[in-house]
Amino acid sequence: MRHGAGGGEAAREGTVKKLLARCFCCLPLACLFLVGCGYHTAGHAVRLPANIQTIAIPGFVNKTQTYRVEQILTQGVVREFISRTRYRVVNDTEDSAQATLKGVVLSAKADPLTYDAQTGRASSAMITVTMKVTLEDHSGRILFENRNYVFREQYQVSREIAGFFDEETPALQRMARDFARTLVSDILEAY
Repeated sequence: MRHGAGGGEAAREGTVKKLLARCFCCLPLACLFLVGCGYHTAGHAVRLPANIQTIAIPGFVNKTQTYRVEQILTQGVVREFISRTRYRVVNDTEDSAQATLKGVVLSAKADPLTYDAQTGRASSAMITVTMKVTLEDHSGRILFENRNYVFREQYQVSREIAGFFDEETPALQRMARDFARTLVSDILEAY
């Protein structure tokens, strides 16, 4: 039997230390490689020109018969821009705004989805809103445009006529949050 041939444990410790030293040397190189490959945190890539500091968001135009839909959508977009971006938001096309976001509600409709088998009345509905959105700089150059945003939100229709609560407005508010989140991401992300 041979014991300690070649140093045994001491040789293994030396090999482990060399391996760890190589790993620690390679780790910074790997990090530099990943940074150089274009990896970045989502939400920080911006496709808007650097000179834009203020965005005007006037009230959207409503070309439908749905009451206040343009106000609910405008409020959602303003809230989202303020909470997620560094841009100053103004509500009118001032001279100080370097860009203007314009929106037009093209259609808004509520369609029954399901019916109550006993009464034959609608028990749930789907509201669908179609919008056109354009972001222009001060000279009129289009920075972003989507002519066909379509958003849907389902809601339950109250069964009790005496205690009727219109669920369409809260459904519009939920849809406005989704729309605003998507719109701001579409404008900011370089994907």
